[in-house]
Amino acid sequence: QPASMVAVTAPSVACSQHVARYLGKRSSAVPLRPLRRTAPATTCASGRDPLPSTSGRDPLPSVLIIHTGGTLGMQTEAFDEPEKLQSSVQGAVVFKEGTGGDYTKTLQPGKLLQNLVTTVPELQTFADLEVKVLMNKDSCQIGPKQWIRMAQELHTRRDEFDAFVIVHGTDTMAYTASALSLMLSGFAKPIILTGSQLPLSMPRSDARQNLIDTITCATAGFSAPHVQLEEVALCFGGVLLRGNRARKTSATIYSAFDSPTYPPLARLGVGVEWRRRALLQYEDTDGVSYTKRAYTPRLKLDPNVIRLPIVPGCDPKIVYGDLYARGVRGIVLEAFGVGNMPWTKETGWIPWLRSQRKQGMMIYLTSQCESGELHPELYRTGSLALELGAVSGPMMTPECAVVKLMLCLAHPDLPPAQPIAGEL
Repeated sequence: QPASMVAVTAPSVACSQHVARYLGKRSSAVPLRPLRRTAPATTCASGRDPLPSTSGRDPLPSVLIIHTGGTLGMQTEAFDEPEKLQSSVQGAVVFKEGTGGDYTKTLQPGKLLQNLVTTVPELQTFADLEVKVLMNKDSCQIGPKQWIRMAQELHTRRDEFDAFVIVHGTDTMAYTASALSLMLSGFAKPIILTGSQLPLSMPRSDARQNLIDTITCATAGFSAPHVQLEEVALCFGGVLLRGNRARKTSATIYSAFDSPTYPPLARLGVGVEWRRRALLQYEDTDGVSYTKRAYTPRLKLDPNVIRLPIVPGCDPKIVYGDLYARGVRGIVLEAFGVGNMPWTKETGWIPWLRSQRKQGMMIYLTSQCESGELHPELYRTGSLALELGAVSGPMMTPECAVVKLMLCLAHPDLPPAQPIAGEL
């Protein structure tokens, strides 16, 4: 294995039986078509010799875990002890002043994988695991360059694994999920992002359950009821969401993400409740289906995009000025309601938009509302914006809209209103 890769083989039969009793139905894997065969077991975690295998069981699916950083793998030294806090919230856990979290430069895949296997041994009952530490960053430091790097890694390894899990910080996870879904349209294998609100090594951490839930969903096509996920998703707090429809809605609770414009793909509790008709590639005999798209990797982004909310009383000529002259090439304009904006001499949004469009600015019109439909044509200013060349359509999340404009600017043949990954 290369220095940045570590493999974990499946546990012995004795270990699997022990973990299966703990997990119940969720560990009864019946693989369909994994790419890799499990290596012969040596000894189980208890040190006993394994029982001889007479089941002739099929191989486990292969899963690549790509670590990019975030709280899940963070060192606990970055946090104050709860009993030392002068806090009104009982048991509160916060960063030590000035650290923002300890992202040690010495994090290695071997140490990370050892932590995963020791703390969450159940993962080995679902899949053969490999871990790659692609980067180790606070997610606020992750942007277009890192999205391209992740997409290139996934593109290169696509044929080597049955599924992919990305460990990521929560702050920009929705942006990354949107980016990967759009850049790797038609990837046709599970790519699931997850993370945690507390590090894996801390008491009461949500990391353990998030990892188990993520691997459960990533390998669901290999066990009954054989649900094959073929899109980029985000698994957190007991729900599986379409990646480009997810938004971070809480900085503190474990159910930190929601999907205001699309139903969850699955809910995880005692069992896994799949919403099959919500899956991107769903097809059935009742005529309900979504067209499967050919794999079309687009591995370039133009990062010169900005989100602009319309603020009552704000004069864009003063507040924003000539954005195109400063290098901005795309605007996600967050209008009111279904696509309305002010029309007064003091707040001349239309004249300002006209000046930016004349220079070649790409403008995508969306709403400040979390859900609902866009109908800018119902209002004078919305209609004028469309006449100027602003693009509108079914509402994307702000995170997804930003990334979609970055992609369209880098690939001029792709219109912003063309759906490519279930984002519209």
